[in-house]
Amino acid sequence: MSYTIAWFIAFLVLLFIEIITVNLVTIWFAVGALAAFITSLVTESFIIQMIVFLVISVIALLVTKPLIKKFKGFQVTPTNFDRVIGQEGEVTKKIGKNEYGEVKVFGNTWTAYSKQTIKEGEKVKVLDIEGVKLIVEKEDK
Repeated sequence: MSYTIAWFIAFLVLLFIEIITVNLVTIWFAVGALAAFITSLVTESFIIQMIVFLVISVIALLVTKPLIKKFKGFQVTPTNFDRVIGQEGEVTKKIGKNEYGEVKVFGNTWTAYSKQTIKEGEKVKVLDIEGVKLIVEKEDK
């Protein structure tokens, strides 16, 4: 029994999935299915066709992944949360040494933590964000 039509349909389905998705998801398997389709024109052995499919898919993945990373650059896009790092805020609820308090930055109130005690009304600098909590220190002025 010939698997030629099955490999061609698999190729088309995988290619269609690749086209409708934003990221590369199935392109490697589509290339493997195309290779298996061509192999099915030469041999009836399903085992050989499957081996060709798997080998070509893995090779395509290994060859293209580093190239994609290089072209995409994988830049980290700052989110709205990241923009508060390095900014000045005002303590609205006292921050005890190693205890949570509250800080207002850009009009938003955040839970904040510091290694020092900071009184209500004092200015702080945002050092980092851990989860949804700000890590702050007293502003030196």
